[in-house]
Amino acid sequence: MVFKRRDKRPYWKIFLEFFYPRGGWLRAAQYVRHRLHRLPDPPHRIARGIWAGVFTTFTPFYGLHFVIAAIIARVMQGNIIAALLATFFGNPLTYVPIGVISLKTGHWLLGTEFDEGAHRSLGGKFADAWADLWHNLKTLYTGGTPDWHGLSVFYDEVFFPYMIGGLVPGVVAASICYYLAVPVIQAYQNRRKGRLKAKLDALKQKRAEAKAKSHDTPHGE
Repeated sequence: MVFKRRDKRPYWKIFLEFFYPRGGWLRAAQYVRHRLHRLPDPPHRIARGIWAGVFTTFTPFYGLHFVIAAIIARVMQGNIIAALLATFFGNPLTYVPIGVISLKTGHWLLGTEFDEGAHRSLGGKFADAWADLWHNLKTLYTGGTPDWHGLSVFYDEVFFPYMIGGLVPGVVAASICYYLAVPVIQAYQNRRKGRLKAKLDALKQKRAEAKAKSHDTPHGE
């Protein structure tokens, strides 16, 4: 295959680079910004895609962020590529504060409280939910009795508050990114158009000078 890596990376390296890219998160952010600037779309459409991608990172639907961001961008008539790139707003460095803010906001809006002592810690709730999910999948083949307790606790105390609580900070963060992106992308596109126009004018000038020189040169020479 044309795009297949020649050097197969070991699994530990893939895992490590997920949390810390080869060039660092700063370089990764610069790459995303560069790609966003060069998208062939009006600034407001690109910014709508950015809004969709950033907002999606505040939802608890991990593993589906690309799909959700693309759907939201499509509904908003935004740039889908920009939406996919903007989901990198959520990364291993930001998911923890995003999760904490969303979870606390959700419990505050619902009038509830997250009590780690009541049904295990946050990590324990995740572990119980996955254990229930795996157990219930096995019961489809073994004929055992499904157990939904861990998943029920996870939904009530983590997933649903996270989903509700992520709406407010998600809208705020996405809107800030939208209003910051529009003038920046507009300025970049105008500057790029200016450079392309200058190159085109210089090329036309060279051709005109070459044509004039050929007319001035006597045919006998």
